[in-house]
Amino acid sequence: MVELRVHDDTLEVEVCGLHKVWALRGRLRIPLAAIAGVRRLPSDAISGWWKGWRMPGTHLPGVIVAGTYYKDREKHFWDVRNPECAVEIELVGSEWNRLYLEVADPEGAMGLLRDHATH
Repeated sequence: MVELRVHDDTLEVEVCGLHKVWALRGRLRIPLAAIAGVRRLPSDAISGWWKGWRMPGTHLPGVIVAGTYYKDREKHFWDVRNPECAVEIELVGSEWNRLYLEVADPEGAMGLLRDHATH
């Protein structure tokens, strides 16, 4: 799970607890100007085996997807165990193309991101 915070013109994504180990990353900083869209993640998002080339990260189909993945010429960051509590953030002009994040309050997170997105 992650915590989302907005500071000035930056979204801070703090990876919490053991998820830091699984994702091999503790924090991401994303310019708010890069946020192009946000939506709920489908409930079957972590089923199946192919999320892209994992570099580095953890993937146990149906259990967890965490870390950096390259797929279709895009760079994605995943940290999802429970897709029912996850959002997908589409980015432009950032190091990342998409973030798939499990959060405590998906509706609240989507509201926060929509309020601060400049696209």
